[in-house]
Amino acid sequence: MSQNLTFTEKLKNFFISNAVPILFVVITLLAVPVSGFSANYLIQEMITRIGRNSFLVLSLLLPIIAGMGLNFGMVLGAMAGQIGLIFITDWSIVGIPGLVLAMLISTPISILLGILCGSVLNRAKGREMATSYILGFFINGVYQLVVLYFMGGIIPVKSPSLVLSRGYGIRNTVALDGVRQVFDNMIPLKIGEISIPLGTFFIIALLCLFILWFRKTKLGQDMRAIAQDMKVAQSAGIPVDRTRIISIVISTVLAGYGQIIFLQNMGTLSTYNSHDQTGVFSIAAILIGGATVSRATIPNVFIGVILFHMMFVVSPMAGKNLIGQAMLGEYFRQFISYGIIAIALVLHAWRRQKDKEMERRSLRGVKAEKQPQAEK
Repeated sequence: MSQNLTFTEKLKNFFISNAVPILFVVITLLAVPVSGFSANYLIQEMITRIGRNSFLVLSLLLPIIAGMGLNFGMVLGAMAGQIGLIFITDWSIVGIPGLVLAMLISTPISILLGILCGSVLNRAKGREMATSYILGFFINGVYQLVVLYFMGGIIPVKSPSLVLSRGYGIRNTVALDGVRQVFDNMIPLKIGEISIPLGTFFIIALLCLFILWFRKTKLGQDMRAIAQDMKVAQSAGIPVDRTRIISIVISTVLAGYGQIIFLQNMGTLSTYNSHDQTGVFSIAAILIGGATVSRATIPNVFIGVILFHMMFVVSPMAGKNLIGQAMLGEYFRQFISYGIIAIALVLHAWRRQKDKEMERRSLRGVKAEKQPQAEK
């Protein structure tokens, strides 16, 4: 009987812990037949989107390991990556050398922005997610100023096709023909009608190995200790503020690389809004994969990318076939993207409140036990 009860409790805990992924699996299973898409089409779309988005989502892991929650500030790295792509397009550097140079250009910008972000978040401990979200808006204003007024004016841009007709400012859309799907086609593989971007998957695999290795290093262990208790970590001699800044810097740099991988797959850079939804969609994906504000793993990333983007693919057509309006699917996607983040934040706050109540109760229990012993 006790064994059966234990199994029931385990099953209950499993469903509570994985409620979001299970819900999305159910939604996907219901929507796929209604959408009418073929299996080959869906498999190709998922393979493409895993290659396109996984690197960005993986960049979120280190701040979560360090106890800083979901890094909305990853959008800072995305902007740095886009600046690198604008420069290599202007200089007409194509292929893998062009993408590598774009990454090299984005790296120092991402490091500076990461240090700024980490320093600000150290002054807002306990409110990192909201602070990083607002900081993203602020840096977005600086980015718009640079690309709209400085480039072509203060910062020289040679290519007339990049500059607005007034003589300065970058055009709304930049064609990345010279680097389009370069990583994807680096190691070509086709199975039947399905193309697999082995080159991009190889880069993603390297990042996964780096994260697994990093977690075992001294710095990775320090981050985990800080996530458990900052005061205890400080007492143990761990430089808490410095370690937190390092986690944000690495995340920002990786987000810059991830945005470059994303845009080389797309082949087009929307100068002023390609980065807008980078943070929101990446965070929504990792939460749908079963991650929380305080715990995330590599499998959460890939499960989340598949479920989130499967919904992105099938929901417009499912909405059209059900009620004749594809826009229903578009509204549903936006609702899910923001709604899942809101639910995750509410659950995180609720769990923290419950943990504090449990701690208070345990302390009261200890005091109650000590009082009768003192009377004796």
